[in-house]
Amino acid sequence: MTKSVTPESLKHTHKFDEGNPLAEKNTLRVAILTAVMMVIEIAGGWYYNSMALLADGWHMSSHTVALGLSVLAYFLARKYAHDHRFSFGTWKIEVLGGYTSAIFLVMVAGLMIFQSIARLISPSPIFYDQAIAIAIVGLLVNLASAWMLKGDNHHHDHEHHQHAHHDHHHDLNLRSAYLHVLADAATSILAIIALIAGKLWAVSWLDPAMGLVGAVLVTVWAYGLLRDTGRVLLDAEMTAPVVAEIREVIAASPIKAELCDLHVWRVGKGKYACILSLAVAESVSPDYFREQVGIHEELVHITIEINRVAISHRAIS
Repeated sequence: MTKSVTPESLKHTHKFDEGNPLAEKNTLRVAILTAVMMVIEIAGGWYYNSMALLADGWHMSSHTVALGLSVLAYFLARKYAHDHRFSFGTWKIEVLGGYTSAIFLVMVAGLMIFQSIARLISPSPIFYDQAIAIAIVGLLVNLASAWMLKGDNHHHDHEHHQHAHHDHHHDLNLRSAYLHVLADAATSILAIIALIAGKLWAVSWLDPAMGLVGAVLVTVWAYGLLRDTGRVLLDAEMTAPVVAEIREVIAASPIKAELCDLHVWRVGKGKYACILSLAVAESVSPDYFREQVGIHEELVHITIEINRVAISHRAIS
């Protein structure tokens, strides 16, 4: 029996992601902290004639820009959340922000490699005491920033802790901001180790060598972020567990149906839209299969096309 529906009952919102207000607020705070530390390092490097501090200050400027992009992505996703031009919501603005930040991470790694090699070839005098003091302050700022962002990330993921697809609930924009801060903290730690060793044992080459180690670490983080955000932006989701679950539901349906076409893409953190094209021999409403597929709560937008054809009654694999 066909259910009675009205046009109003068929209307629904395309805002599939609830956003992350706390992460947006703390990312803004971290961006401001990073900008202040950047100014301190550049001013300190210029005043104490320390190329190491100047380089780290300019390197931190790229993180400031990237964090600013993360804040802007949150703002734009929230501002245009109900804009009808975005067919499946604005969550991908945040993902795009994360992808762009990952590119900045690659640029930071390249800059670190260039500066480290230049210093290995042509060493410059280092004012160890001043550089160590400012590097320690920078590390403390980075650790405080990382604590704020990590707390948001843990809180947001904890809401979905018992979900089978936990990995897909990550806030990729928040993750990009966190990685920028973590990269700063890691390079600060390596710089402090190198500066102390240089001061105590006169091994000045350790400073640029640690820069190369840091560059490799940042590159690995950037690659992971580019891979995850790129997959979302290109809708490369057909290996997601929910795809197999959809196939299983159709195969187990009492009304035999052949799955002719299937498209699945992500529209939020752990939320998916899908389009199914089914071939059936019986007269059946799309709502019948929509209700069956809809048992998977991560599917928030389901479109089903029914094609009446003569098909065999074998089990669908």
